[in-house]
Amino acid sequence: MKTPSDKKGLGLLDATLIVSGSMIGSGIFIVSAGMARGVGSSGWLLLAWLLAGVITLLGALSYGELAGMMPKAGGQYVYIQKAFGKLTGFVYGWTVFTVIQTGVIAAVAVAFAKYTGQIFPFWNENHVLLQISTFTVSWAQVLAIGLILFLTAVNTMGIEEGKWLQRLFTLSKMVAILGLVVAAFVIGGEHNYWGENLQNPFSAVTFSNTGEQWETLGSLALLAAFGTAMVGSLFSSDAWNNVTFIAGEIRQPERNIPRSLFLGTLLVTLLYLLANIAYLTVLPLQGQPDAVGVSAGISHAPFERVGTLAAQTIFGEPGLLIMALLIMVSTFGCNNGMILAGARLFSTMANDGLFFKAAGTLNKNGVPANALWAQAIWASVLCLSGSYGHLLNYCTFASLLFYMVTVAGLLRLRKTEPDMQRPYKVVGYPVVPVLYLLLAGFVAVSLMVFEWKNSGIGLGIVALGVPVYYWIQAKAAKIQ
Repeated sequence: MKTPSDKKGLGLLDATLIVSGSMIGSGIFIVSAGMARGVGSSGWLLLAWLLAGVITLLGALSYGELAGMMPKAGGQYVYIQKAFGKLTGFVYGWTVFTVIQTGVIAAVAVAFAKYTGQIFPFWNENHVLLQISTFTVSWAQVLAIGLILFLTAVNTMGIEEGKWLQRLFTLSKMVAILGLVVAAFVIGGEHNYWGENLQNPFSAVTFSNTGEQWETLGSLALLAAFGTAMVGSLFSSDAWNNVTFIAGEIRQPERNIPRSLFLGTLLVTLLYLLANIAYLTVLPLQGQPDAVGVSAGISHAPFERVGTLAAQTIFGEPGLLIMALLIMVSTFGCNNGMILAGARLFSTMANDGLFFKAAGTLNKNGVPANALWAQAIWASVLCLSGSYGHLLNYCTFASLLFYMVTVAGLLRLRKTEPDMQRPYKVVGYPVVPVLYLLLAGFVAVSLMVFEWKNSGIGLGIVALGVPVYYWIQAKAAKIQ
């Protein structure tokens, strides 16, 4: 059976950069607007980001034990299969391919194209290449697909090429975000919105889309608003598990994957908190719709682009260019990490007879090129479908659901496989995994109750994997 390359070209630094680089895309520069409208005050906004970071760190610590036990390519898919069997493992892989991985790759690529359009109007999303009835293809979508195909082609050349791209772009965007934070504190401090935003940090208010005004929330409504607001911070903190997919190409994976999960998620959590503190330093949290400039605030930044409004406030008009370049670098690096890692999961599934057989074959450079291209083709279709925005809503719930399944698998394996070698054991067991399940469960229940449509569709996509699994098994039985 062919497996990913045994060259083991990735060390702790590269693994950590895959974790952090896959997490940091465009979300940190955008989602705070919707979160601010939902929770209405600085304290709740920062708490939503902090809690998302805590949930992510608890999950990463739990995954560390599983990664040490099973340092194999395919990562989370392997853990779920070991704990709950082939059906559950396949349903996870199915959801990753149809929505989670490819949907995010498509959305991040389109975000790259949109910000490129700010600098080069030719790539603007309003510049239409083709229109047939209600179906349109913009040049922004063409650029998004071009980015996916380019990064896929680079990653088919070997692990070294993908590794150096990841190093360059992840380090660049982390330094750039830190630069924006420092500039907010040094240059933007004269605006003094920090003090204003802290006057009532935990006031229970929300912006009513129907009444177009700020309204007071009751306790239950506040809990619901907080839970749904966390979709933004959790989505921005997602994809940290990608490093587990590529375990077969990491040196000493039983040691380096647990460490990289902790270090990468901790770094990004701190960066996200600092970025939001920077926003609260230069912008008022509560703004008004259709306002111009600073008065739009975090809550009503034009096109949800909080990072752009903050940069414009600090640097003036050059801030538009600075933020566009930063997001282009950020999304470029994010997609490289996701493309590099995701294909290894599909390759592992192929070797188990649960994906296209050709996806398990390695090319002359020792990488699963066919799996990379299958991933690229479907992500490109999602770019053209125009439904990637909805797919993100669906996959946030589905992704959270499988994180919970995986952590529950850790608890199960402690009982069913007590003698398995565990080079790393989760600190504070069983408190850490149980606390993760409780916190993630709170968010999942909030989504099921208050975002039932998107959550229901996400569940439907997951459930569709069950008949597909049995169809594949029946087809394999006929061949035999």
